[in-house]
Amino acid sequence: MTQKMKIGIIGTGNISGIYIKMSRTFEILDLVACADIDMGRAQAKATETNIPRVCTVKELLDDPEIELVINLTPPFAHYEVAMAVLQAGKSVYNEKPLAIQRAEAQRMLQLAADKGLRIGCAPDTFLGAGIQTCRKLIDEGAIGKPVAANAFMLCHGHESWHPDPEFYYMVGGGPLYDMGPYYLTALINLIGPVKRVTGSTRISFPERTITSQPKHGKKITVETPTHLATVMDFANGAIGVLVTSFDTWAAELPRIEIYGSEGTLSVPDPNTFGGPVRLWRPDTEQWQEIPLVSGWPENSRSLGVADMAHALRSGRPHRASGALAYHVLDIICAAHEASQQGKHIELTSHVEQPTPLPLDLPKNRLDN
Repeated sequence: MTQKMKIGIIGTGNISGIYIKMSRTFEILDLVACADIDMGRAQAKATETNIPRVCTVKELLDDPEIELVINLTPPFAHYEVAMAVLQAGKSVYNEKPLAIQRAEAQRMLQLAADKGLRIGCAPDTFLGAGIQTCRKLIDEGAIGKPVAANAFMLCHGHESWHPDPEFYYMVGGGPLYDMGPYYLTALINLIGPVKRVTGSTRISFPERTITSQPKHGKKITVETPTHLATVMDFANGAIGVLVTSFDTWAAELPRIEIYGSEGTLSVPDPNTFGGPVRLWRPDTEQWQEIPLVSGWPENSRSLGVADMAHALRSGRPHRASGALAYHVLDIICAAHEASQQGKHIELTSHVEQPTPLPLDLPKNRLDN
């Protein structure tokens, strides 16, 4: 049996619950501590989920037994916290995005390389059964050569349901930073890296009113674009369009469709791990739902953490990598810059497609 890895969590907000729950389903992960700038919130989460120890961020970073830290702080804190984790000699797995600026992410990646540490980053939904099934179909030639892709994430924002929605409208927020990583990571996994980006952006509603609790009635000044259309040239020649919006009341559009020389693939919501996979081919002239490959069809956040822990033990590359997350960030930044500057942006980053998960893995393990 692979030696367990002691891990800690920094940031015990809305998303932490599913990470805590699912981390306990992987035999390699041993969650031993949590920390938060709000000690009361950390204590409440630890009590609710039976985490053995609550500590300050410094105490968690000073613990020599913790090898890997999951960074679940808000996006504007990802860089600062991740750098502190790396300086403490521990590998780090960030919630998405990797950072807000390219320069910050580059410093993180360089520090990790200098110290012989690893950086991982959400999303890990591309490792779920839905998108892994799509990857298998594309690799087997079910749609021929990918020609183009369309992707859409359209909603009216988070202020009607999220308990603390302000950061979604700050610099580093907005739909492309918030939800774009799910779609971009899925597309890179399925089609490959992107070489050139252009886009258009706008702020449709300069002020938002929170209607959720506990901040009902508070006004939010919007600082970042909330409707973005991004066009991408993939390295293999395919063309992709991604529209992300917090400005639409309703829509009837697919999450992701990939159009190939010999068929079309309907990809499930990349913010989930399962969902229906449908294939259309000219020899059948109809949509067929494809059974999911064995894997993780349910919400399995921590899947990427477990894969990273196995990779640290064995020395192999991990799939939800810092390099992958940096390429996603590069695309996001380029889309904003392209709109501001009125031109295409040639990307300087490149990443290989992550290797697919083996199909014969036991449920609680990421290596044979």
